[in-house]
Amino acid sequence: MSERDNLKGSTTFETSSGYMTEVIRTKYIDAAIQKKLLPEMSHRLAHVLSLSAPESQDKPIQFWQLYSVLGRDRILNIVSRFYDKVFADEPWFASVFERVASKSRHINTQSAMWMDVMGGGHQYHGGEFRLNFHHTHNAMELMNAKGAERWVNLMKSTLDEPDLDLTNDPRVRPALNTFLSYFLDKYADDFKFKNKYLFGETNPPLRQRINFLKLSSDEIEALPEDALREELMARRIDVTEYPDKKALVNKALSL
Repeated sequence: MSERDNLKGSTTFETSSGYMTEVIRTKYIDAAIQKKLLPEMSHRLAHVLSLSAPESQDKPIQFWQLYSVLGRDRILNIVSRFYDKVFADEPWFASVFERVASKSRHINTQSAMWMDVMGGGHQYHGGEFRLNFHHTHNAMELMNAKGAERWVNLMKSTLDEPDLDLTNDPRVRPALNTFLSYFLDKYADDFKFKNKYLFGETNPPLRQRINFLKLSSDEIEALPEDALREELMARRIDVTEYPDKKALVNKALSL
């Protein structure tokens, strides 16, 4: 992968979609819209869909943009440190990994999956089918609350290591936590255990400001009522004076 230095002194790596990037991105955006973490128009927002992290630190890094900031070596380093901890852990936990493959094999496979999802290109052959097969057939003993708790604790302690290079961009760790939390939620749902484990701060909700002057009347009328109300409130307008969508639309049109 080629790289270039940007003005902030960090490194930007060239990106491309992998076997899982687009499908995971779509599923996450759908779920994040439902949770009001992303605006409803996120499937059409270039800075959200892009595989490159936004230059402005006012916008969070989505986890499919992490490769553009971290690159291969940093991701490989994170995963390597994690599996050093796994293979040195208690036998009930470590033995499951030892039975499946060598430590180096786990490192290569896990880092390939991360890079694939994070915008590093076609790295994880087999995509979601392979991932689901692995957890159903190889790691089933740990796909429960006890296994999840141990996995989270080891990963969190890895990410908390003071000498771990996550760049100087403060958005990277929340983006990593968001990535890990998304997949942990998926596994908890798939394997029917309660997810009560946290990696740390995740990406904050993203609000997309609406420029009414650039929208036609029809486009303003097509906006969701919640989006209209939030944008008017952001403009310090008392929305209690506009009790329904029609009133909100008329106010927006008057601006």
